[in-house]
Amino acid sequence: MISQGRLIEFIDAGKFNCAFVTDNTGTRLRLLGQNGRDINLPQSRIVCVSKTRHSLDAGRDQLVAELKTITQKRQETADSINLQEIWEVACEEPVNEFSVIFLAELIFGDSVTDDQVAAFLRAVFSDRFYFKFKGDRITVHSPEQVDQIRHQMEKEAEKEKILETGSSALHRIMKGEEVHEADWPDKENILDWIEQTYLFGNEFPHSDLVRQLLKKASLNGPHDSYHILVQAGRWEVNENISLLKSAHPVAFSPEAITVASECTESSVETLLSDRKRRDLRELDIFTIDGPETRDFDDALHVEQLDDGFLVGVHIADVTTVTSPGDLLFQEARERATSLYFPEGQVPMLPESLSQEVCSLVCGKVRPAISFLIHLDRDGELINSKIVPSVIQVKRRLVYEDVDLNLESDKHILMLHTISNKLRMKRLQNGALFLPFPDVNISLSNGDVATIDLSPVDTPARTLVAELMILTNKVAADYLAGQEAPGLFRSQGAPRKRIVSGFNDGLLLIAQQRRFLSRGELNTRPKEHTGLGLPCYTTVTSPIRRFLDMAMQHQINSLIRSKGILFSEDECRNFCASINQNLVRAGMVRQQRHRFWILRHLEQKTGEKLNALVVNRGPKRINLLLTCCLLDFELPPNPAFPVDTGDTVRVKIARVNALDNILRIEW
Repeated sequence: MISQGRLIEFIDAGKFNCAFVTDNTGTRLRLLGQNGRDINLPQSRIVCVSKTRHSLDAGRDQLVAELKTITQKRQETADSINLQEIWEVACEEPVNEFSVIFLAELIFGDSVTDDQVAAFLRAVFSDRFYFKFKGDRITVHSPEQVDQIRHQMEKEAEKEKILETGSSALHRIMKGEEVHEADWPDKENILDWIEQTYLFGNEFPHSDLVRQLLKKASLNGPHDSYHILVQAGRWEVNENISLLKSAHPVAFSPEAITVASECTESSVETLLSDRKRRDLRELDIFTIDGPETRDFDDALHVEQLDDGFLVGVHIADVTTVTSPGDLLFQEARERATSLYFPEGQVPMLPESLSQEVCSLVCGKVRPAISFLIHLDRDGELINSKIVPSVIQVKRRLVYEDVDLNLESDKHILMLHTISNKLRMKRLQNGALFLPFPDVNISLSNGDVATIDLSPVDTPARTLVAELMILTNKVAADYLAGQEAPGLFRSQGAPRKRIVSGFNDGLLLIAQQRRFLSRGELNTRPKEHTGLGLPCYTTVTSPIRRFLDMAMQHQINSLIRSKGILFSEDECRNFCASINQNLVRAGMVRQQRHRFWILRHLEQKTGEKLNALVVNRGPKRINLLLTCCLLDFELPPNPAFPVDTGDTVRVKIARVNALDNILRIEW
């Protein structure tokens, strides 16, 4: 039992404290501490008890002064002790556990004093390399344990340095100051860690250290990491987080860039040295695209024949720069598609190819795969031919100009007439026409999003769409006729049919979209009900879609009499990777589209906007914001009854694009 007057030591907040015992209740001690405070402490907290009993008759101030003197003396003695010397002696003993007094005597000789024993314990606690104190015994660490502890402590010291230096640097960055690597050598590594932690959380190995660093820097907000990376110039103000999280490839490898840069424009002589290529440079070939388009996959021409029309659909020939299994082919396969965002694009092929060497740029001589399709006056297919070719686009047209000059250009007028006949035939075959308006997002000052809607069924867009569908059908028929495996798109009948015409209005189109069957990708042809076609593939965008690229290679091999290039097993493997990578790309596209719509709606918080009631259920009402075609749900409001088809006013209550939050109220 620890009696009154004993001098004890205990640890508080990592520091040794001296105190006199003034009373013992059995389980707890009442103490007078070196700071002059009365303390109530359990006996289990006591580290060291003096053999000597001290008189408490002196005044309180004198006792406190005595405690301070003893504390200073013991600490000075502890600082003078060389534990390594004692450890080197003790670790050679056959046992590794000793009493405190035994080891203290190795230092100070026989008859050690209370102060010397306490000083030894202080030294052991301050230097954890060599000894461990537990209960009233001291364990001697082995040399291996000492090395391990030293390594751990070095790591902790390094970590503390990272935290100290890093937190200061992050403060400066958040204040808008530029921090150079000379002042912060770990800058790039730490910013990388912050980025990976923000994107992947606990999946990133250094996430715990990053959280400690942010906490030390008092950056505890959910998006402080995001703002740090923006301030540091790592990210844009509206960084595409969904793209970064998706692992969709963005930058091309240096090797791919090198390979692409070595692909140069072929001369006419080189292209025509290929005897299979037909020289079609004299034809009046033109492109029709949006004004911002830079990667031109397809071009058109048309000729009036006695019995109908010859439609030429000329597709950029990427087989001249890619080969199955080569680096560019694999890069395209991993991406599956080009991604387009309001702020830029992520191409499937390097831009030196997608926008230059392969692109059907007006005035440039280019290799192509030409589909020469002979139709009668009613749009019925008479015959078709697929040939490697050399073309030169004569005119670059944009949709708006084509719509304005539809009647004045005889070639455009012919194609317009043909496309209407093709469209009607597909409608009669059960095709679904769902012309949901395009939501066009334009940016000003980098982050102000403006939205406008544009129809997708204008004459020019319909013309191009129908001719691309026709070409893809011809390609699918050719593969099927050759009994070659391919990548065939199919779609079952809708679970419920609502629309019946070319444009049944926004309400019916929105409702019909809810009942569509999922599209499939097969190695053998199956019906595509949505398009009203018995079989279908896509070949018209080989610069932008891997499926089209692969099918171009397959068809190119067949038309050159080289046989089937991709076996059924290879096509099946393509199907698996395309499906997986297109799902990933689709999620990124959808999430980014929603982000920019929410950015736009942030500017309208508190305003009332129009919404179309698409469906009314007993518990949820489906609506569509008509300004941006964003769908959402609300619970029914008895005070505000609505019916399907109604246009109502709703309030934008709260929006946060970064948190993907949209709250709308009646």
